[in-house]
Amino acid sequence: QVQLVESGGGLVQAGDSLRLSCAASGRIIDNFAMGWFRQAPGNEREFVSAISWSADTISYADFVEGRFTVSRDVAKNAVYLQMNSLKFEDTAAYYCAAVHRSKVMKPPTTTWGYDYWGQGTQVTVSS
Repeated sequence: QVQLVESGGGLVQAGDSLRLSCAASGRIIDNFAMGWFRQAPGNEREFVSAISWSADTISYADFVEGRFTVSRDVAKNAVYLQMNSLKFEDTAAYYCAAVHRSKVMKPPTTTWGYDYWGQGTQVTVSS
């Protein structure tokens, strides 16, 4: 069973930065595609970023506009989302997700593409 635990959320001001972490149980980072999603109250969960099991494919949602960077540390079994120049509209619960590389050709950008989810970490950006 894959377990994912997000951390690093918090309350920040517009323009600030945050680094979210997703710690995975077991050695999965180099065998799973990993994704970041977010969900604001009243909205559907939406794609933010994804990284392939080999880290050679990375994608971002259009709204990221170069402000976020996804990365991973295989030795620490962790995936990160560095978020800079945060905006009020980035306020949401952020979730990481995983799917085994055998199931996908490239990291999915849809929620149904992932099999495992963390519990989320809240990011609140004050304007």
